[in-house]
Amino acid sequence: MLTLAATYRVIYGDTDQMGVVYYANYFRFFEMGRAAMFRHLGLSYREIEERGYVLPVSEAFCKYLASARYDDVLIIETSLDTAIRGGMKFNYTILRESDGTPLVTGHTRHACMTTEGRVVRPPGFLKDLIASHEGAAE
Repeated sequence: MLTLAATYRVIYGDTDQMGVVYYANYFRFFEMGRAAMFRHLGLSYREIEERGYVLPVSEAFCKYLASARYDDVLIIETSLDTAIRGGMKFNYTILRESDGTPLVTGHTRHACMTTEGRVVRPPGFLKDLIASHEGAAE
């Protein structure tokens, strides 16, 4: 399983009236982790789209364990589940950097589609890129 850690500092706009990170923002943090994973692999979402493919979310899950607050630095651990064949699945753990407290765990599943809207298996260039990094951990 490929794993990468990225960091993010919570801004005031991420929080609700109680000063706690608004629950839906964790899905944005998941996206930050996915984008960092692809950049680490050497390919951005934009480049995937330029090659004629998109990766829409088909399933999203988040388990809330503890609250993040304004100015917390978060560690977004993103793992790519390479056992999935028909699309892609990313697993996430978000921790508070200062004390290592796990804040959320979750996953997203993604279909692989052509830009014309046809569902397909991940293209060879993407499978080859992932295979070339399997076993690597950051």
